[in-house]
Amino acid sequence: MKSIQHIGRLVAAASVTAILSACSTPPKIADIPKPSMSDLMAQATSAASSGQKEQAVTLWKQTAAAFPAEKTPWVSIAQARYDAGQYGEAIVSAQEALVRDPNDQVANSIIAVAGLRLSTRALSDLSRQNNLTGPLRTESQDLAKLLRESLGETVLVPPPAQPAAAPQRAPARTAKKAPAKRETSSADPFSALK
Repeated sequence: MKSIQHIGRLVAAASVTAILSACSTPPKIADIPKPSMSDLMAQATSAASSGQKEQAVTLWKQTAAAFPAEKTPWVSIAQARYDAGQYGEAIVSAQEALVRDPNDQVANSIIAVAGLRLSTRALSDLSRQNNLTGPLRTESQDLAKLLRESLGETVLVPPPAQPAAAPQRAPARTAKKAPAKRETSSADPFSALK
């Protein structure tokens, strides 16, 4: 009888030990279901389409962290930042996409156009401040020429269309013409580079 009681106690102790050890064991990573990339991208796209742009970017960043080899979340972030006029951030995200796929046309396009928009802003600011002189002016002209040749255009930014009913101005002296150019330079920052 004592041996049966002894065996019963051992079985009970083993059961309690097994139960307690099961409670202290953390779940294995494989046991936690990982959301699929398509699920995460769908959540982000839904947030973006409902106007929650920053929530969408956060979800795309989570997707990028969960799937580091994928370019799609980075392209989406780059496009969202570009659409918001945050060209520097758009370029950085597009570069992340190009690390994963150097031939991605959307990422390359975002970098090219966002870079031109940043350059246009900077040139416009410099023109407005009359600081586009010396080596900076020469290098800007060389870059503008390269862009014109690359695009196959004689002018980078076409002049704005003049209204048909606009009265003709009498020719002004050279000193008075310069301020008029500065006024149009905000619309065409490359005008000084033609």
